[in-house]
Amino acid sequence: MKLLVLCLLTLGLILPSTILPAQAAELEIDLGHGVIVYRTEVLLKRHDVHTISVPADVAFHRAMHYRAVPLAALLKGIDSSEQLQFVAGDGFAAEIPAALLLNKQGSEAWLAIEDPAQPWPALKDHGHAGPFYLVWTQPQAAHVNPEQWPYQLAAIRKLDSVATRFPAILPDPSLPADSAVQRGFVVFQRTCFACHTLNGEGDAKLGPDLNLPHNPTEYLRADLLRAFIRNPQSLRQWPQAKMPGFDANALSDTDLDAVLAYLRHMATRKVAH
Repeated sequence: MKLLVLCLLTLGLILPSTILPAQAAELEIDLGHGVIVYRTEVLLKRHDVHTISVPADVAFHRAMHYRAVPLAALLKGIDSSEQLQFVAGDGFAAEIPAALLLNKQGSEAWLAIEDPAQPWPALKDHGHAGPFYLVWTQPQAAHVNPEQWPYQLAAIRKLDSVATRFPAILPDPSLPADSAVQRGFVVFQRTCFACHTLNGEGDAKLGPDLNLPHNPTEYLRADLLRAFIRNPQSLRQWPQAKMPGFDANALSDTDLDAVLAYLRHMATRKVAH
């Protein structure tokens, strides 16, 4: 049977997305008191599961409807001062403060659950968003960033702060807290650290290190680097590229300037590995 499927694929007679339906999956949540495993079928039978509408979904770039559970219901006991990491199957690792997930500003975080009987459509890059996806209703109310919509979720973990776990990414502590570099460090954690490491530190495995062996500010003119961040395809057209562009809604000009200031600063603080 497998040989027949491979032959049909080669001939282009069937599409990969039609071969296998979505499978029941497991999500691991570790809030520091042991790992709890949630299975698809159990989540879909919860009393608090709802059908929600997301008018401008980040992954699908259109309106989507999901069966979903309020994420706060799965994070009982978490404190707003704590840090959570959302680990995806593709190597993406988003660091999201619990304060955002528990915010009272109108945005609400939901765990969207893919039903194996009704799988979600493929993404434009032919990847898949399932089996679990962190989505938001009214994301603009709390200024939720596009990098804070991790899909292909496999695990959610409570961890120490980024600064504690990865000291090599810290800027010079003598810099004022309101400096562009310190601000850039905050923005870097929110927008870049989900895909990239820096000085060899970080949990993401999707993109290259941004300081070793060379920092992008060392080999790209500022205008080209700025254009690349806004639209990676503007610098080098590559259909297989996974890096998304950050428009002004996702990354303001002020925040972009701050990230570049942080990267230029870190080029002087390389750590040998």
